[in-house]
Amino acid sequence: MEILRYVAFSTDPEGGNPAGVVLDASGADAAAMLATAAELGYSETAFAVESDDGSLDVRYFSPLAEVPFCGHATIATAVAHAERHGTGRLLLRTAAGPVTVTTDRSADGTLVATLVSVAPRTVPLEEADLTALLTILGWSAEDLDPALPPRVAFAGAWHPIIAAASRERLADLDYDMAALTTLMARRDWTTIDLVRRESPTVYHARNPFPPGGVVEDPATGAAAAAFGGYLRELGLVPTPATLTVHQGADLGRPSTITVTVPAEPDTGIGVTGAAVRL
Repeated sequence: MEILRYVAFSTDPEGGNPAGVVLDASGADAAAMLATAAELGYSETAFAVESDDGSLDVRYFSPLAEVPFCGHATIATAVAHAERHGTGRLLLRTAAGPVTVTTDRSADGTLVATLVSVAPRTVPLEEADLTALLTILGWSAEDLDPALPPRVAFAGAWHPIIAAASRERLADLDYDMAALTTLMARRDWTTIDLVRRESPTVYHARNPFPPGGVVEDPATGAAAAAFGGYLRELGLVPTPATLTVHQGADLGRPSTITVTVPAEPDTGIGVTGAAVRL
């Protein structure tokens, strides 16, 4: 397999979230994909197989396991495909469902991709799970923003959404990785989406990702899509809306994710970002 390396949600190779991309994984089974992802060591690697109609069947692997959907690796895959085949619309068939991605070049020549997620969902976060999460994170109830209530949201993968009352609380991340790994495996959560609202359209996020074998993900497109669906479903943002999510700054890998929230209920959430080859 030819393994390509990209960083997504940044135009700077020192920022964003690195992803592996295999544009032709024909003949590779799950064991080979997992071994490749583990050797590469990025939080996610995407493995694509092209169909006769030009669409791509895509699977995503962290160094530890397969996940149903990954936003930053999708952006990276679309940009890698555009570099070889030209910009335009691409259909990806993922374990979470069909995802469309459109690529274009910005004025400075940077390739930018916009994915549209599967239909998002938001469900309550059980009180016992919230208590366990806060204990593992070392947070208290007073650390939460009451304007953004805890929920579990989905736009291809499940993410608890926990909003911090201050940027300082979000910046101070130190959690029990073993305990969080166990809880997330029990609930089938992919990352924990910790957010701080700067304004109605600007947010900061951090995403613990122990199921992927890393303490934190520097840019999480799937969580950003789920967050957009959460805001729409709870009526926390006027729609249609365009939001900016800043992530990765606390890791020294600043990332910028643009989230587009349509007004129509049950429609997919748009996630836009640049990607550059490493």
